[in-house]
Amino acid sequence: MRFQYDSLPKEEIERLTELGRLCRGDILKMTYIAKSGHPGGSMSSVDIYLVLYSYANLSPKNVKDPGRDRIVISHGHTSPGVYSVLGRLGFVNIEDVLVGFRHPSSVFEGHVTRGIPGIDWTTGNLGQGLSAGLGFALASRFTNRDYHVFVVMSDAEQAKGQVAEARRLAKKYNVTNLTVIIDYNDAQISGRARDVMPVNIKENYLADGWRVLEIDGHDYSQIYSALKEAVEDKENPVAILARTVIGKGVSFMENQVKYHGKPLNEEELKKALVELGIENDVGVYIERRKNLKVEKHEKLEQEYDIRIDTGKPFTYSPDEKLDNRTAFGKALSDLVKRNESGTPIVAVDCDLLGSVKLDILSKERPDRVIEAGVQEHNAAAMAGALSSEGVITFFADFGVFGVSETYNQHRLNAMNHTNLKVVVTHCGINVGEDGKTHHSLDYISAPLNWYGYKVIIPGDPNQTDRVIRYVAKTYGNFVVAMGRSKLPIILGEDGKPFFGEEYEFEYGRIDVVRDGEDPILITYGSTLHIVVDVADRLKREGMKPVVLNISCPYDLDEETMGKYIPGKKVFVVEDHNVFTGLGTILGSFLLEKGLIPDRFVKIGVPEIPVSGSWNLLYKIYHLDVESVYKKVLEVIGG
Repeated sequence: MRFQYDSLPKEEIERLTELGRLCRGDILKMTYIAKSGHPGGSMSSVDIYLVLYSYANLSPKNVKDPGRDRIVISHGHTSPGVYSVLGRLGFVNIEDVLVGFRHPSSVFEGHVTRGIPGIDWTTGNLGQGLSAGLGFALASRFTNRDYHVFVVMSDAEQAKGQVAEARRLAKKYNVTNLTVIIDYNDAQISGRARDVMPVNIKENYLADGWRVLEIDGHDYSQIYSALKEAVEDKENPVAILARTVIGKGVSFMENQVKYHGKPLNEEELKKALVELGIENDVGVYIERRKNLKVEKHEKLEQEYDIRIDTGKPFTYSPDEKLDNRTAFGKALSDLVKRNESGTPIVAVDCDLLGSVKLDILSKERPDRVIEAGVQEHNAAAMAGALSSEGVITFFADFGVFGVSETYNQHRLNAMNHTNLKVVVTHCGINVGEDGKTHHSLDYISAPLNWYGYKVIIPGDPNQTDRVIRYVAKTYGNFVVAMGRSKLPIILGEDGKPFFGEEYEFEYGRIDVVRDGEDPILITYGSTLHIVVDVADRLKREGMKPVVLNISCPYDLDEETMGKYIPGKKVFVVEDHNVFTGLGTILGSFLLEKGLIPDRFVKIGVPEIPVSGSWNLLYKIYHLDVESVYKKVLEVIGG
């Protein structure tokens, strides 16, 4: 039961007061022992944490209960405050925290980490916590779980645009199981928050339709009553402005911005602990820390079982010319219809329903599409959190927005081991006339930096359909990239759809679309049909070309590479930045494995492109049939 008292009893206030004293000592000790950390903000937030973790529907006994309340610490640098509270309330061992804080062998990292009991989201990049909390809160609608989500934030991060995006979406969808508590200490790294970047925090929340409560953030009774009032409000999302003091509890630290990210020195620590009435036993923990192994701590990844019926794939015939994005939209709609029970499937859109083909699902099941409007940063972070809460989530967008613009959001999703399916359309110069601002040319290279993400670029609508069904049933973060234009159905040498009735997508497999000996033509996605046409032309002229479709550029099949590459003339054709795409990844892979070709030629986009129809741009950048054909003959003849 959450917030069970009508008002906080005297004995509870006394209990919290004593815990607050002990926690402040823990904060100062662990940052001193680690020789780094953020004591000042931790001491201004710690009273909020004590009340929240004491009375929310969360305890050391139910940290894995799907119905528990969720707590997101957006200003993750206040981890010393969080860890001290979790230790004193029995979620973790406080001794382990004091010894291991910020040591590589310890889970108690410098910023809060998902998987530690009581911590639901890894944070550190300010401004993303409210989006994560919003994702958690929305997930409860699809999973039918009765929990409340609390997001604790700093005042400085309220200047971030993503926070405003999240506020608006929360109000649009009337998300009332979401409460924000803002540590309003008016302090950040460079000085007073009001001087660094003035923000009308209260007015902004009110303008976006939130209810706002103002309290003393160090008064346990006020904190409790405000949180209880927020939880009981079923009409509005609520923001609580908690006025606090940085360094609260130690006289010489109070209101001193320099202690934001600076641990105390030896003399300061002695003075502070005396003032708090706490034993100075840091020497014991320093000695124990010396015995910690220099190794990585265990992973704290969290997953859930996926229960869906992927159904029978759609197979498009050779006389159907379809774009991959429409195949995606149809497959997704089919999946949602087939899975009224089981793991829910939801899509997130950013004002591009018709372009990314989520309109197909929206017309049939509008309740399964979250429309975020033109606010991609919040949408990507919110979708990641949503996907981690038992909801298979598809985030569909243009490549330039869904990959390039939301780079940091997906980076944080990767750290949180989410289950997000990022479907990006309009990739490459296949976008055409929209021009250079919309030519996404890093849909392979950028996600490579988000450890754990897998990228798949299907070659035609049939492969697209099967890829979408595969990623839906497979836990993990995926980017499925595709162009804009309609594509011919890829046919096998028997004249039947290559990715047809008998084809089953297998991640990492290289598809041998045309078998032969030499040259070896490698491609994927929007250029596959072009390379197949080139190969068929070369074959008619007596050559024995091979076409390899590498739709999974990160996990290359060494056996297939070993069979076809050594000593051969290899051409990699791709609608991607030529310097960072498959050609570069493959070149490194072949060199590392000792699979050395006779020649290795990369054909891609070498500069910021101009505007024009995709077929004209392919001619300009030598990606059309005639240009690729001529390049192959030039190299072979040379």
